Amino acid sequence: MRLSTFAAPLAVVLLAAAVALPPHPASAQEPAATRVGTVPAEKQPINPAQEFVGRIEAVERVSVRARITGFLQEVLFKEGDSIKEGAVLYRIEPEPFQAAVQQARGSLVRAKGVVVNATGQLGRAETLLNKQSGSIADRDKRLAEEQMAKGDELVAEANLQTANINLGYTEIKAPISGLIGRTSVTKGNVVGPDSGILTTIVSQDPMYVTIPVSQREFLQLEGDRRRAGGAGLTANLRFSDGSVYEYPGVFNFVDVSVDRATDGVLVRASVPNPKGQLIDGQLVKVSIEANKPEEKILVPQSALIADQQGVYVFIVEDGKAAVRRLKIGGASGPDAIVESGLEGGEQVIVEGVEALRPGAPVVASPAAKTPGRS
Repeated sequence: MRLSTFAAPLAVVLLAAAVALPPHPASAQEPAATRVGTVPAEKQPINPAQEFVGRIEAVERVSVRARITGFLQEVLFKEGDSIKEGAVLYRIEPEPFQAAVQQARGSLVRAKGVVVNATGQLGRAETLLNKQSGSIADRDKRLAEEQMAKGDELVAEANLQTANINLGYTEIKAPISGLIGRTSVTKGNVVGPDSGILTTIVSQDPMYVTIPVSQREFLQLEGDRRRAGGAGLTANLRFSDGSVYEYPGVFNFVDVSVDRATDGVLVRASVPNPKGQLIDGQLVKVSIEANKPEEKILVPQSALIADQQGVYVFIVEDGKAAVRRLKIGGASGPDAIVESGLEGGEQVIVEGVEALRPGAPVVASPAAKTPGRS
């Protein structure tokens, strides 16, 4: 009875002590799971693109010059107009050249007459020689005279041909179709071969875009072409205001030598220009893509984290955050192209990565769709 009386107060004391004990240390508790947003690492067909600065060049470009000297009688085109091949652009005063043609024609007639006379004299000399009434020396003299007369006839024919050619040059015609520039001379001036360029004509459709690329960029382009199964590369143009040109170009030429000053290679694409939007000498941005899409893994660029070892992302693996080191091969819109590090199908963490550590427990849910991502 005395023992039970003593035990009751002891039980009260032990109970109070148990209530007063501190809780377990925080280190002994499991860390709380972090809520994160994820997107799947998806394989998608893409055309990897590289962007360069290129210059528009006309396929044909002609500097129009005078080939004879004379007074300019007419200018027969409007500056900036589209012209057809063979159109008369300038007319040089033709009368002096017409007179030269007549003079050359008269010289030819005279030369032909001399040939006829020389041939007749040779025939008579041979007849006399056959009858033993003439000498061999006289026959040889007449033969030489005939040959000289025929030579003069050939010279006269050539002079007549030259005179006709010069007369034809009094009309300066367009050698190609295209747009014509401003004229450097007006009528009444004397023009000639020393007058320099009278005007310039550039063809319009198609146009070339030439792009200087470095050796490294060139090798990368060649690699893109090979990976695309030998398919050609497409050039998509963008103007300085950011607008996109609607007609893509196709590469058709790589320079045969490397520029030793820049260690670069010049590549060229042919671009349709049916509306005349492209202008000779214009600078444009050129995005080069393979014609055949490639299957690549894409992840949002917002998921990428960089440190001294390179680029990595967090993925969800068995309910925890795991690190995957990546090799990035460029961009496709808001996404990064993954060359290695992911197999496809992994849940990549894009939201809530700020406080994550490898191995931290996570609760994953689909992230909001990134604008511009399919």
